[in-house]
Amino acid sequence: MNETVKNIIERRSCKKYLAKPVEKELVDCVLKAGTYAPTGKNRQPVKILAITDTQVRDELRKLNAKILGMDEGFDPFYGAPVVLVVLADPTVNTYLYDGSLVMGNMMNAAHALGLGSCWIHRAKEEFATEYGKSLLSSLGIEGEWEGIGHCVLGYADGPLPAPKARKEGWIYYV
Repeated sequence: MNETVKNIIERRSCKKYLAKPVEKELVDCVLKAGTYAPTGKNRQPVKILAITDTQVRDELRKLNAKILGMDEGFDPFYGAPVVLVVLADPTVNTYLYDGSLVMGNMMNAAHALGLGSCWIHRAKEEFATEYGKSLLSSLGIEGEWEGIGHCVLGYADGPLPAPKARKEGWIYYV
C-alpha cells in the first residue's frame, strides 16, 4: 500500500500525551503541510498560530474548558505540549472548508512524523472573546478571523486506539 494512504488510514486521534517537548523541526514540518492544503481558488485565507508557550497554552486551555462548561482544571488539550490554532477569514465563502483541509493535512502529517494529534473544537468561540482578539492583535493579526479548530500535537503516551469498523453505505458508484 502507498505510504501516504497507509498514514491516512492508520491515523487516530490521540487523547493522552507525554510531557516531552516536540522538536521545532517536526512542528515546522506539520505547519508546512498545513500551508499546502488546497483552498478555494487558491486564496489561502488561513492563518495558523503555533502555540508552544506554556502560559499562552494554559490560558487557551482554561478558556476552552470554560466554553465547554468544565472546571478550570480540566484539560481539553489532553496535555499536548503544542497547540496549532487554525483561523480563517470568514469573508471568503470557502473559509470553513479551507481551514478544515489545513487541519486534516496537519493531522495526517503529524501521524507520518510519529506524532499524535487531535482536533479540538471551540476555537471559534475562543477567538470571538476579548482574550482571543487581543492575542491576535498582539501578533499583529488584524481584521476578522474565525477559529476553525485546534490541532494539538505531541508524543502519544501509550498506543493509539484501534480503528473502528467503517459503517456501511459510505460509497455509491454511479
